[in-house]
Amino acid sequence: MHVVFLDRATLAPQTQLRPLPFDHTLETFERTAPEAVAARIRNADIVITNKARITEAALAGATRLRMIAIAATGTDNVDLAACAARGIVVSNVRDYAGNSVPEHTFALIFALRRGLAAYRDAVRAGRWLESGQFCFFDYPIRNLAGSTLGVIGDGALGQAVAQMGRALGLRVLFAARKTRNDARAGYVPLETLLEVSDIITLHCPLNVDTRDLIDATAFARMKRRPLLINTARGGLVNEAALVDALQSGAISGAGFDVVTQEPLPADHPFQAIVSHPAFILTPHVAWASDEAMQALADQLIENIAAFYEGKPRNNVTAMVTAR
Repeated sequence: MHVVFLDRATLAPQTQLRPLPFDHTLETFERTAPEAVAARIRNADIVITNKARITEAALAGATRLRMIAIAATGTDNVDLAACAARGIVVSNVRDYAGNSVPEHTFALIFALRRGLAAYRDAVRAGRWLESGQFCFFDYPIRNLAGSTLGVIGDGALGQAVAQMGRALGLRVLFAARKTRNDARAGYVPLETLLEVSDIITLHCPLNVDTRDLIDATAFARMKRRPLLINTARGGLVNEAALVDALQSGAISGAGFDVVTQEPLPADHPFQAIVSHPAFILTPHVAWASDEAMQALADQLIENIAAFYEGKPRNNVTAMVTAR
């Protein structure tokens, strides 16, 4: 079988890919431009992709293709309907970042709540010596204990963040879903969560219902000037509205790991605030601890091996038997 990995560079060099347990040839590309995808998958039996997009047009010439192994959880870069119509199995990797993303979420919360980045930059600029004393107080420092943490998204990552929050003495609220009757303790309407939270963190998928979930209207409801944290998906927050909210003081800070366009383009709205002392932007690495990436790579190989053995797992399209 011929296996093609379209974007190996999306995994760190130290991440080890175990050998596949069957006879195969492996063709690896560090990156694949959109216009090159069709040619590179044309003779593949199995394709591995993390973020390279596989469209219906690209699939048209890939007559041998039987499986697409996504090296991530998100599947929006693959045309699933086209794959299902062609009997192509698509698998994804699940539950590998259960520690990495929540830890990154709280790294952002701690850094912003205590002004770590702002104080670091001030020390680098000579402000400490200029102050003439053993400390200075240019930026607010707030404890976490006793604050309210609003979590939007109650899946495994949202629950893990909530557990950490409770351990730190935070009162935790979840946003109730409109698609179900959430009358459980600790669940409140989104509007209420926005009004009463000191910190708001996003852990929900991006879809037609959640795109621009946090917009100018939502920011106007944030009475407590909260921190806003997004380690989920770009597009959940209207980015121009975030810039306005931060610059106007409607929120006290923001920590983002994701944007709608990655890498961040020169004309992105966030360019106006990348140097703001209460804004931290990391390059989509919340998932990327060494341990999480290795777990992802191991599960990726397990998915492909299971497919070859005729027992596909983690399927997001109709199951087929390997030939």
